[in-house]
Amino acid sequence: MKKLSGSFRYSQWDPWLIIFQIVSIQCILYVSLGLILAVLGSLVGEPNTLDHIFEYHELQIRDFGGRIVISSFVLNSLIGAVAIWYIVERTKQCMDFSCTWHFIHLIVCWFYNEHFPTTFSWWALNVACATLMCVCGEFLCLRTELAAIPLSLGPKTDL
Repeated sequence: MKKLSGSFRYSQWDPWLIIFQIVSIQCILYVSLGLILAVLGSLVGEPNTLDHIFEYHELQIRDFGGRIVISSFVLNSLIGAVAIWYIVERTKQCMDFSCTWHFIHLIVCWFYNEHFPTTFSWWALNVACATLMCVCGEFLCLRTELAAIPLSLGPKTDL
């Protein structure tokens, strides 16, 4: 049932693969964000709560705790780019998965806070992190996709 789509890969609509990729990236990014917040918070003596991840009022550049949360989200975006590179492996889908993670995060924050996030700092951070995750993920995937394919006619000697 696979068909050649004019590229070097076979393409087939596989909704289960996409669902599992989304769930995998969600889990990896929330676990890594929690670990980053725990490590950075313990270094400066900040208490660890779910509010740091989901409460949008925690994102304030004025206090040191808010800067830790912001830097954790930025570091997590880089981890997200690596996760997309490793799990999705397609340059064309980096923006889709980056926006999907941030959209699901928006929904979770909305339910956690019981109202829609309205602060500029929350929106600016999430747009910046989605952009960073997308661009870095595309860079990593593109490097892999454009890697030279060895076309040796002789026997393979580097086993």
